[in-house]
Amino acid sequence: MRLSIHHETVYHYDEPLARSMQLLRLTPRAGVGQTVIDWQISAPGRLTAGFDTYDNPQHLLKLEAWNQEIRIVAEGTVETRYVEARPRDKLPPLCFLRDTPLTECDAALRDFAEGYRQLVTQRGRAALLDLMEDLLDRMPYSPGVTQTETPAAAAFQLAAGVCQDHAHVFLAACRTLGVPARYVSGYLLTDHDEHVASHAWGEAWIEDGWYGFDVSNGCCPDERYVRLAIGLDYLEASPVRGLRQGGGAERLESKALVMHATDQ
Repeated sequence: MRLSIHHETVYHYDEPLARSMQLLRLTPRAGVGQTVIDWQISAPGRLTAGFDTYDNPQHLLKLEAWNQEIRIVAEGTVETRYVEARPRDKLPPLCFLRDTPLTECDAALRDFAEGYRQLVTQRGRAALLDLMEDLLDRMPYSPGVTQTETPAAAAFQLAAGVCQDHAHVFLAACRTLGVPARYVSGYLLTDHDEHVASHAWGEAWIEDGWYGFDVSNGCCPDERYVRLAIGLDYLEASPVRGLRQGGGAERLESKALVMHATDQ
């Protein structure tokens, strides 16, 4: 499937910025099941390209004495195909057993996960699919209830959240059960606006590969999904993350449009 993507992020500030530093993970990962046909990022100032610890493509944007708006546009074409499981990357899967403040379990979340321990041992991926469905029943997709800094345990207690929260809770449950799991940021081709096209899901290492689990949509990722970055949690795979000095209050607008390339 060939997909066309346009992702625009705009920061508005009440006052001029003294300085700003933005880390952009806005370039799709090339690899099994995903080929980047063309891609470009436009932003004010100079972009310095590189790769992070997880081999995610990234750009560093530095601005000095800037005005009250930063507009970043990432767009291009990506060809995808369905891959049931992704092969091992350069990092051993066991690296993704480590908890972070966003993916730590409390007693309630640990009890939920423990209910699947024997099933995971016996049935592997099939048991994690059941866990995913159970989790969505307990935590319906609910925009506006959580924030980007909401930990998995808090979202689970609220019994609500968005794709980021679903991914964090899924990772926390997997890691408690001894299953390596990682966060994936990316895009999703969708026919409705209930879940925005900028998306997140989880991947778990089961025997011989990384299998995807999209809790928010109750399914496994297929050719409609475009992978941007992987990490231990949202902070390590977020499309845009930055620091600033000055600017006063901040307002963020972000919209991703994903469509079939032939529909343009």
